[in-house]
Amino acid sequence: MVAESTDFIQMIGNAGLIVKLVMLILLFFSITSWTIIIIKYRYIRNAFRESLAFSESFWSSRNLAEAFANAKQLRSSPVANIFRTGYQELKKFSKPQSPAELKSSVSMVSLGSQFEGISNITRALRRSSNTEITKMTQLVPFLATAGSTTPFIGLFGTVWGIMSAFHGIGQSGSASLAVVAPGISEALVATAAGLAVAIPSVIGYNFFMQKIRVIDTEMQSFSADFLNIVERDILRAKGNS
Repeated sequence: MVAESTDFIQMIGNAGLIVKLVMLILLFFSITSWTIIIIKYRYIRNAFRESLAFSESFWSSRNLAEAFANAKQLRSSPVANIFRTGYQELKKFSKPQSPAELKSSVSMVSLGSQFEGISNITRALRRSSNTEITKMTQLVPFLATAGSTTPFIGLFGTVWGIMSAFHGIGQSGSASLAVVAPGISEALVATAAGLAVAIPSVIGYNFFMQKIRVIDTEMQSFSADFLNIVERDILRAKGNS
């Protein structure tokens, strides 16, 4: 294993200037891609974990005020974040009419007959959901860029290296395997490096986008449920008025 690593380093060291430049570019893509993969994996893992915890606490809460208090402790949950936005918008249009309304088992706030508040809450939930999606997808497109471009960057290094190798063969006038093999093997290292960067980048991109789609679906479902609760509270308030 040590000998193979040494041979690999020697091949890069013996490569031409263009191939070395290509390898530096691929090294940049590799370091950046793995950094993004680690950061986004932790971020999305926490988002999943805290969103599950919030969903459980929300449906077991006695009222929205209690759910809001729990949501403030789960800052990494996209679902909790959009609920806090919706709840704060809800409070702007809440005008409790009687002590009985404050004791509602559904919510500690009442909208009375203010139906116009629903459209404002809907827009607030949509904006918050878009913000959460933007945060989750941030940096992820770089993985797609790395996955699609690094094989071609590596291939460019290989083609250039092979051109240089054949140029050297033409100058030396010898086409023996001992002369051809080192130059071609050094050139092929660039293609291997490009694929080594592209494969984990593509896997990471597809993995994260699939997880983000799941969370997006959860946010849409929760938004619909939250709006149903608000509308039901309005109808109940109108029935009691």
